Amino acid sequence: MALRRIRKELLDLRKDPPVNCSAGPLDENDLFHWQATIMGPPDSPYAGGVFFVNIHFPTDYPFKPPKVAFTTKVYHPNININGSICLDILRDQWSPALTISKVLLSICSLLTDPNPDDPLSPEIAHVYKADRARYEHTAREWTRKYAQS
Repeated sequence: MALRRIRKELLDLRKDPPVNCSAGPLDENDLFHWQATIMGPPDSPYAGGVFFVNIHFPTDYPFKPPKVAFTTKVYHPNININGSICLDILRDQWSPALTISKVLLSICSLLTDPNPDDPLSPEIAHVYKADRARYEHTAREWTRKYAQS
């Protein structure tokens, strides 16, 4: 079941990739482990950055959400130093109707519109709320340092 669904999503992604994103298996022999690339949204402090994300599908996918984490460092209230992402659809709001394409679009949206009220990095959420200019400056600096070649 999981493998058939993953293959279908891979075909759909190749036919119609989400804006500013791409994804696929790291190794054609292991369809349960993908890497995604997210281009920093133009209307965010991440603009110009190229961010890499690991995706691990569980054997009971799509009934359980994939494990998704950034491998590129990101200064963001909802992403911690290990790359974990605080996003409801990757936890309790997961639905088998969701796809990796929708997950990637949600992550892009999160980059544009952080949710400081449900932070994974409380100190960054505090900076975001208290001093938006400093938050955006630091996010741009990290993007330049870690997400641009």
